[in-house]
Amino acid sequence: MAAPDFWNNQEKAQQTIAEANALKTWLEPAAALDSRLEDVAVLVELAEEDPENESAEAEAAQELDEAERMLGELEIKRMLGGPHDVANAIVSINAGAGGTEACDWAEMLLRMYTRWANDHDCTPHIDEILAGDEAGVKNVTFHVRGPNAYGYLKAERGVHRLVRLSPFDANKRRHTSFASVDVAPEVADDIEIEINDADLRIDTYRAGGHGGQHVNKTDSAVRITHLPTGVVVACQNERSQLQNKTVAMKLLRAKLYQRELDRRDEEIRKEYSKKRRIEWGSQIRSYVFQPYTMVKDHRTAVETSNVQAVMDGALDPFIHAYLKAFSVN
Repeated sequence: MAAPDFWNNQEKAQQTIAEANALKTWLEPAAALDSRLEDVAVLVELAEEDPENESAEAEAAQELDEAERMLGELEIKRMLGGPHDVANAIVSINAGAGGTEACDWAEMLLRMYTRWANDHDCTPHIDEILAGDEAGVKNVTFHVRGPNAYGYLKAERGVHRLVRLSPFDANKRRHTSFASVDVAPEVADDIEIEINDADLRIDTYRAGGHGGQHVNKTDSAVRITHLPTGVVVACQNERSQLQNKTVAMKLLRAKLYQRELDRRDEEIRKEYSKKRRIEWGSQIRSYVFQPYTMVKDHRTAVETSNVQAVMDGALDPFIHAYLKAFSVN
């Protein structure tokens, strides 16, 4: 980074800075932990030399507790050692059967992940969204850009189940709604994923949204279908058709790469008899609003009665438990 020609290639420079920042997320907390343990050793030595110095012993215990907390955070980071865990995440939420109920649930999940991202120095950006007929969203795809975004959010892949008294039911009956969450890493351009132009169907259409200079006036939105796999991606929120196509191709690369990762993971899990399919119908978590309040992860048995905190983005207990249970590092 100190080279005189470092900024000649802006894109490469940004990649180098991102790599340096990723390394700092390891080096800085490790150095802080080392310093904390040195302080503990000094305080313990003082307490041993002067047994009546209760303050030194108490301070040593306090410093050790903090060191254990810091070590726990590093342990979580160690579990994010997969080849793509440092990557940005591409998240897709799709409402299940249930009409307006399911669409409203999908939008609630979008809000939950947006809150989580904002609390973890990550930036969410919506690429494509299809509103529900009456409320909520039928499906939405968005980027989460930030440190280890994919490493954390991969724990959210699967079907999420909601039980509540429906605000859309005049009789106030309990309803069960489902929404699926898919998460893929944003793939770097230098990773080899062969995409033949002949395998693509590219459609353009008039973008929806709140309007603007070009929105709703030109066919700027782009939808790409990968014919061999049936994978469909779309983008409508950029200013031009070319920009939307560029983003859509990135989404396609990410989804095709995730399919390959899933295929390899499935082979490994079969070999070690740890088959954990992530597919529609295999719910990973239940959110119960009535007649009691509880959020329970069915993979790790972690649960909490503080539903509101979870819906405000407090997902770390679930994510950390998943990483501890299923990390291969």
